[in-house]
Amino acid sequence: MELSLTQSTLFFGLILLAAGGSLLLKYTSVSAILRGFPRSGQAGKVLMILAMAWTGWKVWNLSSMDYGDYKQYILIGFGVLGALSFKYASDFLSVRASCILYLFFADMLVDSAWMRYEEPLRLLMVAPVYLGIALALYLAYAPFRLRDFFGWLFGVESRAKVFSMVTAVYGAVLAGVAFSF
Repeated sequence: MELSLTQSTLFFGLILLAAGGSLLLKYTSVSAILRGFPRSGQAGKVLMILAMAWTGWKVWNLSSMDYGDYKQYILIGFGVLGALSFKYASDFLSVRASCILYLFFADMLVDSAWMRYEEPLRLLMVAPVYLGIALALYLAYAPFRLRDFFGWLFGVESRAKVFSMVTAVYGAVLAGVAFSF
């Protein structure tokens, strides 16, 4: 799915606005959900199935320049890895699956800004996306760190509210900037 720079900036801004706003408005329920998320078995299964489906779709649409001649073998390999992850990497599976999904999502966002150097405001969207890519790679390696982060973040209510306020304001700025492209 091809997104324009305006669409991807608006979409990412609205996601940040919704994430920050939901934590601000429903602090106790959202914080409880987020605290339980890293070890949630149900979320892990659902998100991993979505990640496997998206991976399968991406592999199935590989061109011959991107090893598309071997896509059946790649598809089988990723399918086996995904199935084995339910048994051998079930602890923090929701975090790992979220990292996979974010990397695919980030690929769509970064592709929309590719070779758009004449629009310097694109950096407002691309910079946090790249930061999220680095964070997703780190959390895929050490998913327990998300549990530690949530423990630190929700240890003091004001810390979580400031974090969610910054996220919501940045999302609103991105949504506003989307219309300047």
